[in-house]
Amino acid sequence: MEIEFVTGDITAERVDAIVNAANSSLLGGGGVDGAIHRRGGPAILDECRALRASRFGRGLPVGRAVATTAGRLPARWVIHTVGPVWSATEDRSALLRDCYRNSLIVAAELGATSVAFPLISSGVDRWPKEDAVVQALTGLQMPPPAIERVRLVLFDDDTRQAAERAGRMPGGPFTPPPHHDSARD
Repeated sequence: MEIEFVTGDITAERVDAIVNAANSSLLGGGGVDGAIHRRGGPAILDECRALRASRFGRGLPVGRAVATTAGRLPARWVIHTVGPVWSATEDRSALLRDCYRNSLIVAAELGATSVAFPLISSGVDRWPKEDAVVQALTGLQMPPPAIERVRLVLFDDDTRQAAERAGRMPGGPFTPPPHHDSARD
């Protein structure tokens, strides 16, 4: 599997599936979640409401993943996952890694070969960016065989630089390719 770091807008990614850093309600919110719902249109929210009415009445648990249509987005599917809030006193990194692993499993079950992820939990959930990258890259190890390409879509150059530093740490799981801007694809 190929892993790329790109700077850009995840809602513009031309991949089979994009991953939404959702809130547990699945009903939209701010950040990546709000952007995906706004740009994707009401079809995504309609399917999220159906999921709440059936399988996830209490909301989507942290670390789990579920798919919906992508509505008007260029992707075919949106995979929703709920990242943990960072804590200085409790290690929640396994839950963050689960977001990536479970999203890849759902993507493979859908037949996706390419997936774009945001840096889950690094925004409002306050996860330190460099460690969020380490957890992401660790969670992306040993993907299902069907997954050929993963993009980690980073919001800005500061986040990209943090990602590149984390990916190059001694023993780090990843060395990023030369700078790539997803808006130019």
